[in-house]
Amino acid sequence: MKKVANIRTTADGSPTLYVPELDEHYHSVHGAISESKHVFIGKGLTEAIARFGHTLNLLEIGFGTGLNAWLTLVETADTSLHIRYSAIDNYPLDSTITEALQYPELLHRPRTGFDAMHRAPWGEAIAITPRFSLHKLLTDWTRCPPLPGPPYHLVYYDAFGPNKQADMWTEVMFSHVFQHMEPGGILVTYTAKGTVRRAMQAAGFTVEKLQGPPGKREMVRGLC
Repeated sequence: MKKVANIRTTADGSPTLYVPELDEHYHSVHGAISESKHVFIGKGLTEAIARFGHTLNLLEIGFGTGLNAWLTLVETADTSLHIRYSAIDNYPLDSTITEALQYPELLHRPRTGFDAMHRAPWGEAIAITPRFSLHKLLTDWTRCPPLPGPPYHLVYYDAFGPNKQADMWTEVMFSHVFQHMEPGGILVTYTAKGTVRRAMQAAGFTVEKLQGPPGKREMVRGLC
């Protein structure tokens, strides 16, 4: 199933997608790349490396445009970082949309890895580079599907907002991911909504509020 989405430009010049059906954007209108770098790379990946070292198992809820995965891949380019990346999404984007997203060009990087991630088949672990593998799962996260691979050191929770898809942000969903994480593992998300924090705490996470990306006062990080 494919969701109809239109490309729009955010405040930092990077593109996001707007979904008329939900009246929702894939990223912050204050800056798609800025948000992803702040929330998922700065508050997630950097902390996971400090805790676990340079070989990480990572899960993303909501693959979407592939921006979070691509920025993570970029982090492996000039380091010893090795990432086994799993991603769940139920609404793959059409290639005409992904080919028009100019994230690599905006950061003066080659498109090779970004395009390879979107061409990678669903349901199969694929080596995008020698230090980054990707396993995309085409499935409904609210059904608590089996998750591939070993326990996760880091989770990027990047579903549509709780005011649009409340069933993605329940205690049941956070309990499911908690059970598949390493002790001391990290979950980061862009929202700091009270219902989300309480659901995470009920699932077992120790929750901390952090400074949010541009346009957001706070975000949340959960620790196992």
